[in-house]
Amino acid sequence: MSNINININMKKKKNIALIAHDERKQDLIEWADYNKGTLSQHNLFGTGTTGSLIARETKLKVKTFKSGPLGGDQQIGAMITEGEIDFLIFFWDPLESHPHDPDVKALLRIAVVWNIPIACNRTSADFMVSSHLMSEDYNRIVIDYTKRYG
Repeated sequence: MSNINININMKKKKNIALIAHDERKQDLIEWADYNKGTLSQHNLFGTGTTGSLIARETKLKVKTFKSGPLGGDQQIGAMITEGEIDFLIFFWDPLESHPHDPDVKALLRIAVVWNIPIACNRTSADFMVSSHLMSEDYNRIVIDYTKRYG
């Protein structure tokens, strides 16, 4: 059984989701501040606390949603399924257990299903934002799972 692919155009101005667990928030804030010039050319979205802290500390414009444990992860996941988020920068803490781990796993699964780039640490985020693709349109190829799961 072959899958038919869907092409989704990511515009030059990307929609970027920014999320961080408590233990990684400062790292994401520092990364965002360092990359402020690049990030200011795109639309930024964030879960409640993380988005608010980034906006306050860097003066970047960030549209915020609920806190991750209160549904913010699902809000961003819904935007991914609607084609409204182009990639995800999620500095998560792999050594801590979180009560909303199922939400985190669901968000990461949705990001993979919709074939959006995911950066889970500073190095992968640096490689993503320094790519020439950040300033170009890009056709993202997504497997059409509706052919299989309807």
